[in-house]
Amino acid sequence: MGPGYLFLYESMIKKTLSAALLFVLSAAGAGHAQQPIPDDDVGPGDQVVPVAQEGPESAPEPTQSADDEFTDEERLIQEFERYRRLISEGAFDEADTSAKRIVEMAIRMYGAQSLETSKALNNLALVQHKNGQYDAAIQNFQSAIEIIEVQEDRLNGQLVNPLKGLGSAQLGNGRPDLAVRTFNRATHITHVNEGPHNIEQVEILESLAESSVRMGDSKSARDILDRIHILNVRHFENNELGLLPSLMRRASWQHRAGYYNDERATYRRAIRIVEAKLGRDDPQLIHPLKRLGESFYFVDVSQSTTTQQGLVATGEMYFKRAARIADQAPDLDWRERAGINLSLADYYVYVDSHNRARKIYKDIWDFLSTDEERLAARREWLEAPMALRSEALPAYVSAQSASGDSREQLLTGTIRVNYTVSARGRVRNISTEAIPPEFVDMQRIVHREIRRRVFRPRMVDAIPQESDPILFEHSFYYRQSDLDELKKKKAADGTQNRNTSNRESNT
Repeated sequence: MGPGYLFLYESMIKKTLSAALLFVLSAAGAGHAQQPIPDDDVGPGDQVVPVAQEGPESAPEPTQSADDEFTDEERLIQEFERYRRLISEGAFDEADTSAKRIVEMAIRMYGAQSLETSKALNNLALVQHKNGQYDAAIQNFQSAIEIIEVQEDRLNGQLVNPLKGLGSAQLGNGRPDLAVRTFNRATHITHVNEGPHNIEQVEILESLAESSVRMGDSKSARDILDRIHILNVRHFENNELGLLPSLMRRASWQHRAGYYNDERATYRRAIRIVEAKLGRDDPQLIHPLKRLGESFYFVDVSQSTTTQQGLVATGEMYFKRAARIADQAPDLDWRERAGINLSLADYYVYVDSHNRARKIYKDIWDFLSTDEERLAARREWLEAPMALRSEALPAYVSAQSASGDSREQLLTGTIRVNYTVSARGRVRNISTEAIPPEFVDMQRIVHREIRRRVFRPRMVDAIPQESDPILFEHSFYYRQSDLDELKKKKAADGTQNRNTSNRESNT
């Protein structure tokens, strides 16, 4: 598998959903006038009655002795504020129930085909997405879109947000082919309403790039990244420092697509901007220097072993410079100071310079042993193995499964890996199991990737130790035809082996 042809299963879903803005309700006016819901939602989801449901059943509305003191609009506002609070607290099951109640109230107050109901269903789909209820979320997103199309038109700007949610749910449901169409439509609508160079489309384009990468189309993903870069350069033409976040995201995408040389060039550009605008010792250099150093863990498989070793060695100077800047910045947050020094120690583990690594780990252990907040960070960062280098694993067993050309339903398989991590950060005692067992090729890919990983070892009293057994599970998508083909091949191989054995015995 070439470096540019990576199947990724970590996506922009979280970013797309975290950017979703929930709708806001206005208080009702005097008399029986109903105030419309302001049009500022960006989240996923919606549907007409009946609402698509998975998970907790909709709870009955609580009886309130003082309920008659509030108008319907005020009760709706109160329920929505409760929903927002539950979302912020991560109580998604309770938020699901609250969102269903809001949908029921919106339908009763405004009608099943109202824009207000569309927005309420959009928020229900958002929480369903967060709960992994992708089928229900997709149905509700599609219904929200249909309502807007009926009430407005097929190019209305209000369609963008439920389309983004729908695309994210399709990605989560293993259908990047459908997500590509959805994100393309959302992008087109932003062009119609905001112009072809609008900066708001960047988030959609990033999701579109993710969809392309999942389908194994790294060339399309790279073209989309170039479009995003052009938009950002145009937008931040007179503000180079404002361009930094987009450069860091661009480098991260280049890394995920396997374009490591491009990734390094992007980090270097970010570093040059900070040096020119803020100086060579500014703390804003720490993050791009650290990421640049980490990029040298990854090399093109076409390069020779000697070249690879030379590239890895190059990373040390970037880690050292970042650590020096951190140590000389008195106002730097302690987490960032510890983090960059950990990165330097991790580098020494990676290149088997364990004496240097142990010395830095000991210093960081002591640094994190002074109060309860730092002790919590020590437990997270040092008391369990942490991967320093890992490649994305394929999410599909075949290009056909990824493309979505077939009408067959996608099924889910699992590769289970048991292993330990040595005191030197290397994988030991590895064993793997495929479910279904016919997917031997996927099992080999996962086995090989886990064995190649390098870890920060587990620490006990600042001393690296071998870990307890670790269970890792990788889920992947396949179609029944994929499995049937493997079974036929296995049966044919078995018949051939028996025939060969019989001929040998007769000779």
